[in-house]
Amino acid sequence: AIPKWKWATRQPRRRHEHVIPTYVGYDCELKGRLPFLGPRLKAQQIVLTLGRVSVKSIRIRRTLLLGVCTAFLIAVFAATAFDAPEPNQINISYDPVKKEAHESTYDLLKQHSVLEKMQQLLSPFKLPRPLRLSLSDCDGEADAFYSDDKITICYEYVAELQANMPEETTKTGVAPIDAVIGPFIDTTLHEFGHALFDMLQIPVFGREEDAADQFAAYIYLHLGKAEARRLIMGTAYAYFTEAQDEARSPSSLSKFSGEHGTPAQRMFNVLCLAYGADDELFADLVTRGYLPTERAETCDEEYTQVAIAFKKLVGSHLDADLESKLMKRSWLPDQNTRVAN
Repeated sequence: AIPKWKWATRQPRRRHEHVIPTYVGYDCELKGRLPFLGPRLKAQQIVLTLGRVSVKSIRIRRTLLLGVCTAFLIAVFAATAFDAPEPNQINISYDPVKKEAHESTYDLLKQHSVLEKMQQLLSPFKLPRPLRLSLSDCDGEADAFYSDDKITICYEYVAELQANMPEETTKTGVAPIDAVIGPFIDTTLHEFGHALFDMLQIPVFGREEDAADQFAAYIYLHLGKAEARRLIMGTAYAYFTEAQDEARSPSSLSKFSGEHGTPAQRMFNVLCLAYGADDELFADLVTRGYLPTERAETCDEEYTQVAIAFKKLVGSHLDADLESKLMKRSWLPDQNTRVAN
């Protein structure tokens, strides 16, 4: 609410004494937690008395006083209304499944402690308030989204990944488990990117969906080389499968109108970031023709751009020591893990 101000003055007690008016602000709704005034305030009167000053010829204008008082209140509220960002702010939950068909998906995710691992992986990020990460039934929608300090990954989305995974390891080295866990981690980090942009008010040039894609890939490219490659190839496989399905449907310009890029564009973008990050580990992307040479020529610049943005905009919100320890760990299940589809 916009504050309304009123002034309260009293008569001088003695000659040449100028009394600075008492400043009163009211009808202010404050959404932070103020320890000295209780958890929430609404339509509360906040009184700030600056005292009195004895002067002979100095005039103090109300506009100056208003500026001083406003600055003081802003400083007080900034120091008390918001908690300092801290690491380990991720809470998780496996919500009960509503459909029997999702029980195998629920069991798979619980068996491999996927949310516990994501909780640990994201623990170095310093957030101003807790963030919940949940697996939920979404009434038939194969989706994932962030809203109101909560990331929701739908069981339907994971079940769709299971249905589309290859029966055996592909020629490109994508094992069935990679076709599930790769896009699952990519999507979770993508939604966490949205949460980070929102909670920390991080500015974004261009489409936020593209920025979230880049944020996600940048993080898991810093895991061990073998796991980074498995995640990139698993994610690219999911995009490729989706692009094939899209190609079979009637062509329409409306498919380019969404806030997300097309599956094919997102596939090439993630492959380009991978090649730009490590052109030796991902050299076969170009030699086998998965990534066009014309695009590959500038992938190192694209990766560098993302790296600079991450360092400048996100780096200060990380517990660097904790992050360094976690990046050295192994996060993925064995490639030979069998997955029911």
